[in-house]
Amino acid sequence: MEADITSQAVGLASNTDFSILQLFIRADIIVKTVILLLIAASIYSWAIIIEKVRLFKKINASSDEFEEKFWKSKSAETFYNNLPSNVIDPMAIIFKTSMQAMLKSRSKSNLSERMPGLLESNIERQMAKIEKSYTFLATVGSTAPFIGLFGTVWGIMNSFQSIAISRNTSLAIVAPGIAEALFATALGLLAAIPAVVAYNKFNSDSKKYSQKLENFSKRFLSII
Repeated sequence: MEADITSQAVGLASNTDFSILQLFIRADIIVKTVILLLIAASIYSWAIIIEKVRLFKKINASSDEFEEKFWKSKSAETFYNNLPSNVIDPMAIIFKTSMQAMLKSRSKSNLSERMPGLLESNIERQMAKIEKSYTFLATVGSTAPFIGLFGTVWGIMNSFQSIAISRNTSLAIVAPGIAEALFATALGLLAAIPAVVAYNKFNSDSKKYSQKLENFSKRFLSII
């Protein structure tokens, strides 16, 4: 008799569809919400990652090109006058805004005192634009595993409730709920790991680029 029950349970478990779509469909509203939240966080994280990779590649190349042209120019004012009106490179923007402030200044006696603060303010403004969305990556990296864990705990609770209601501890009863729970855990890790790796990488790239801007500013100050 026990052998028949066991074989029936195994047969039911084997006939259950454990595809990702079916796991989502069978999940209750709480687990579905967790799954959708993690998928949305993962998609948005990857969108940020792709955008930042392109951004750093672009600004590193454009800043190197700008710096090379700048040091080959005859003077800072001549180079400023030849700049296009729609510059988008952060280093070029810092130079342009600083030169505008310098040329508009009526009193040049305290220029050496004001320019370091002006350059630093411009660098911070540009870095704030570059570092936009870093907080989201950090938040996903730190919270996604716990959100997935919440879905896991909820799914396991549902499995135990099914056991209590049916008074049947067969695999066919508990397997779907446990599979849904583990699926939520997997999604949590899938969203968190790339976000953490990307945050650390971009944070390091930002520090390097910020140092590049500061080095340019110091050399620029030396020729004013």
